Amino acid sequence: MSPAFPQQLTQVSAARSFGGSQRIYQHWSAVLQCEMSFGVYLPPLWETKPCPVLYWLSGLTCTEQNFVTKGGAQWYAARYGCILVAPDTSPRGCNLPGEDKSWDFGSGAGFYVNATEDPWSRHYRMYDYVVSELPEAIAQNFNIVSEKQGIFGHSMGGHGALVIGLRNGEMFRSISAFAPIVAPSLVPWGEKAFSGYLGSDRNTWNKYDATTLIKQGVRGSEAPILIDQGTDDGFLEKQLQPETLAIACKAANYPLELRYQQGYDHSYYFIVTFIGDHFAHHARNLELKTLPVPL
Repeated sequence: MSPAFPQQLTQVSAARSFGGSQRIYQHWSAVLQCEMSFGVYLPPLWETKPCPVLYWLSGLTCTEQNFVTKGGAQWYAARYGCILVAPDTSPRGCNLPGEDKSWDFGSGAGFYVNATEDPWSRHYRMYDYVVSELPEAIAQNFNIVSEKQGIFGHSMGGHGALVIGLRNGEMFRSISAFAPIVAPSLVPWGEKAFSGYLGSDRNTWNKYDATTLIKQGVRGSEAPILIDQGTDDGFLEKQLQPETLAIACKAANYPLELRYQQGYDHSYYFIVTFIGDHFAHHARNLELKTLPVPL
């Protein structure tokens, strides 16, 4: 049987890192109908053994480069023998009216949904891209991969990681997030994006809202979820509201570890400080062993 999304990747760059290779690729996306870029870190273990895969989803305004260059993740990926994949956050250059008008809608703000409203529905299908097309591209082109996969992300990407992980527990066996938008249906960022991409019927928003999914009984893989949230995050009260998810998880008896980190904000300084804890979390859920890291 032919693959659903045959992928020809173009390597843009490669750099040696902790005995492995940090690479950037471009490819034509059949799902998004545009060129897409993603980063992939291949650990030293990749050359000899099947490796688990961790997907990182970035936040508003980011490209694949933000996490690759600022996340401090390559050492940990080498330590746990993980392939680390970081896609761009939206389609780009589709020449849609208004796609570059706002920083929180359109380019750089795909919100990991499948848009149903014109003109966005022709390109903005980041949910399918992350769940189907990108993993297939990884499997086809880096075919020594294992079935162990996890997903994590930041802010808008944290929202994406929670929703995609919860709805695809058989695929993503581990979930974590930094400062995620846990209830996008209730906050300005989410209301703007969902109205534009999905329309005015709020019932259609439910499948992209992690808090609602938990309330509806969606269980994912049922492995514990880890969330880190900075107390000095300027978006905490208006846009993020992690307690909303915590209350829903408690009522549903869903395992969640929500950690408030005193004095930390929304930036990559926050992420890089606790990224090691998130790799350890995924290592526990995926039953990974630590390895010596070449320098």
